[in-house]
Amino acid sequence: MRAKTYIHTDIDFDKDGKQISFLNLPYSPHSDAWGVIPIPIAVIKNGSGPTALLMGGNHGDEYEGPITLGRMIRELDPARIQGRLIFIPAANTPAVIAGRRVSAEDGKNMNRSFPGEADGTPTKQIAHYIDSVLFPMCDIFMDLHSGGSSLDLIPAAIMQVGEDKALAEKIRSAIRAFNAPLTVAMDTLGEARTSSAAALRHGLVLIGTEMGSAGAVSRRGLEICWRGVHNVLAHFEMMEAPADAGEAPAPTRMTRVGGPDAYVYAPANGIFEPAHELGDAVEAGQLAGYVHFLDDPGRAPEAAAFKRSGMLFCRRAPGRVIRGNCVGIVVNDFDG
Repeated sequence: MRAKTYIHTDIDFDKDGKQISFLNLPYSPHSDAWGVIPIPIAVIKNGSGPTALLMGGNHGDEYEGPITLGRMIRELDPARIQGRLIFIPAANTPAVIAGRRVSAEDGKNMNRSFPGEADGTPTKQIAHYIDSVLFPMCDIFMDLHSGGSSLDLIPAAIMQVGEDKALAEKIRSAIRAFNAPLTVAMDTLGEARTSSAAALRHGLVLIGTEMGSAGAVSRRGLEICWRGVHNVLAHFEMMEAPADAGEAPAPTRMTRVGGPDAYVYAPANGIFEPAHELGDAVEAGQLAGYVHFLDDPGRAPEAAAFKRSGMLFCRRAPGRVIRGNCVGIVVNDFDG
């Protein structure tokens, strides 16, 4: 018996073939007494085999994942797969429609809402459905993120492994199969409310991405994402990698976010001028950039410095910052 949830759907998760429909979240704001928030879902199933949940739109201003998954939903013939694919291409649909990181209905970040609440706000209810209904069906979880409107970054696969050694090795193998030019290992500084942390609690093989930048659609990010998702499904013998998956990159460069000192934060409110390009080698104590005060030209810019040596993986996209905004992340090579 499945967990309590108010979300309902006409999808039959056990039926072979392709189904495209909605998860319907009952929602009654001032403007609609008996309405629902329709969250797109598709299931493609053929025979027995693993179940993979492929999710985009965890944040509404990140586009490469939803575009990739929409294309797969439209083009994939069920006869080409072995097992079951569950697609949630616009998971936090109110955020996706608004093009915002957080939901336009409740202002919440879905990636800080797991395991969710059956009786919570819309974002909490969506997270609860994924955590309590979908995750228990699954073996594999791909959560396709991008830099969104606040970060400019190098397209990368994101690896989190947890403490289960056997599961960690499965995740490392899947990440190597994804074969992005860059892999970044992260532990989210102990954050337990993310979809990734929830997936690890369920024992799922977890593959993450950060594919785009500055709120735009990256063609390179799309190519890496499309090829990588297919590579992972081929790795688990759920399908063959398509001939049009694109030219394979060099083997992935393994890096990691080494700790809290990898992050650089804006020291004041103003306009951030970065001092380095993405991919640059930087040194601890070196200038990361300046915050300028355009309405106070007599005030000298305030400097932000790197606390760790390594490679600049991402940096602030919009010029305007407030104190505490992330303006840079440094990663270091490791052996995986």
